[in-house]
Amino acid sequence: MNYLGMDKDKVKGTVNELNTLLSNYHLYYQNLRNFHWNIQGENFLDLHEKFEQLYDDARLKIDEIAERILTLRMRPVSQFSEYLDRAEVSEAGRVEEDVEMVNVILENHRIIIENMRRVIKAADSVSDEGTIDMVGGFLSNLEKVSWMLDAWRSSQKVVA
Repeated sequence: MNYLGMDKDKVKGTVNELNTLLSNYHLYYQNLRNFHWNIQGENFLDLHEKFEQLYDDARLKIDEIAERILTLRMRPVSQFSEYLDRAEVSEAGRVEEDVEMVNVILENHRIIIENMRRVIKAADSVSDEGTIDMVGGFLSNLEKVSWMLDAWRSSQKVVA
């Protein structure tokens, strides 16, 4: 049954970009967990809490992205090996300095924002307003969070 009234073949481009977004969010989520667990120093309390807020938000978005793909009657990628293959976000590895952690997060945001814009463009080409609305909200939120993290980074003694 085609309850959305959308041609499954036409939404494949959107779903492809959504699966990339899903993959990027999984790597971003794990980077945030890494930083949350390993933050030290004078900014520990602020950044420990901020990283937790960010990974809680990412976890919710991961579920929403996967459910949107399912709503479009397609299958989300669901194995970590697939995420690693598809993601443009890289694993952060061991990062010691708080400013460098924020730099990595901001780079992750840049990549995810670019991916979101591709999702919106693909969804717009097939009049998929549901995806546009969902990802547009994500985009606005991530841009604001990025601005705030950049302002924090700019206030530090060493700015990268």
